[in-house]
Amino acid sequence: MSSHGAHVENSIWMRAVLMGITFLIVGVVAYGALGVIMADSAHHHVEEAAAEYEAAKEVYHARIADGNSLAGDETDPYYIAMQEAHHHEVEAELSYLNWKVPGVTILVMCLIYAAFIGLGGFVNSVMPDEDHSNGHDEHEHHGSASPIIFSLGILIFFMGFPEFVNVCKAMLTSGVSADLTGAALSSVGLLIIVLGVANWWREDLPFDGHGEQIASSSPFKNEHIRKAGLWVFIMSEIMVFASFFSSYLRMRTEWCTKWAFDEGKCSSVDVMTASDYLRPGGAAGTGDFWTMLPGGINTFALIISSYTIVIALKTAKAHDWKQPDNVFAKMLPAPVMNMVFPDQKRTVRNMLFATFLLGSLFIVLKLIEWSHLVAEGFDIGSTAGSIFYVATGAHGLHVFIGLLVMLYLVFKAATVGFDEDNAQGIEYFGLYWHFVDLAWVAIFPAFYLY
Repeated sequence: MSSHGAHVENSIWMRAVLMGITFLIVGVVAYGALGVIMADSAHHHVEEAAAEYEAAKEVYHARIADGNSLAGDETDPYYIAMQEAHHHEVEAELSYLNWKVPGVTILVMCLIYAAFIGLGGFVNSVMPDEDHSNGHDEHEHHGSASPIIFSLGILIFFMGFPEFVNVCKAMLTSGVSADLTGAALSSVGLLIIVLGVANWWREDLPFDGHGEQIASSSPFKNEHIRKAGLWVFIMSEIMVFASFFSSYLRMRTEWCTKWAFDEGKCSSVDVMTASDYLRPGGAAGTGDFWTMLPGGINTFALIISSYTIVIALKTAKAHDWKQPDNVFAKMLPAPVMNMVFPDQKRTVRNMLFATFLLGSLFIVLKLIEWSHLVAEGFDIGSTAGSIFYVATGAHGLHVFIGLLVMLYLVFKAATVGFDEDNAQGIEYFGLYWHFVDLAWVAIFPAFYLY
């Protein structure tokens, strides 16, 4: 997109740097509270539970050695005591993960948020000021080279990605060989990505809605080219997720799962699926309402986030905006209404930020859920596990990429603002976000309830 539109001072970009600093502070505080203080307290319970389990196991095996108990006798009170101690150890471990995982996840997410918005803002803040005309360009639209720069950065990043991962592992563990050449190549790719994104933002921030390219041929004649391009992109994404669904459903019908075994459709369980571990009374013996809760909350979080982004778009496009006066608005106290819906510009910002928070909640709960599944033995090493983690991981990646884009939308809403002329950015991103929402609405029942 060309950068014609209102003039934007470079000093405005310093607000992006401040946003990055704020995310750093939030990440460190969250990690300190959840990943250190609360997690350390929970870890003491893990150590106590593990010691109790080891003691109960030693007593049980000693009785077997003395001939006082029979190996495998599930009615033996000492065997029952050992199993209960083991169950308490698993519960303590999962409780520990409930604090440690979100603490680490929030820290990492905030570091990425800070780098993404902060570095982009810093690059633009130090660039020479440009005098953008307040008039509108009547000549041919020249487009933007930023997507090409961005794509080049992605290519270079993935050229060194395997070594980059090894370097990251080496920073956390010992004994992992690391090739710094590949890691350096990926780092250069990341730098190019940041520069491409920063330039893209610099071109878009002053955009006032004029000069949008219009398609001149079928099937998208008279439609905005960016909108048509996004629809084509979404269609390609549907194909990607369709491959995940078809793989899972094709293999799921051939597996003898715990559900099929309970219904007498097969003789023995040969595959454990994610739903076996997550559903109440699951085959793993640990599933209950609370293990299904993260997925359930995530479903509602994404549905609500689609609603909040629609409110943001509707507010931005409103010609004569007024505070909401519906039934739900009347239920809110006046101070809350004035805080959430203060004026048109800040309401758009607040709704976009609410969408951002709901999407971030999705990622945090997803990582907690994954940690529980891995702790209970369901990892990516099995066929069922590989399909589950690849499908839900790909969806989570789409959510996180959307959150990075939403960061910029929040920044733009808080600075130059959106109105009925330039609200296309929210509309186009909303199409992508609705797709991510609908994909999860299909993933949840297929992978969690079936």
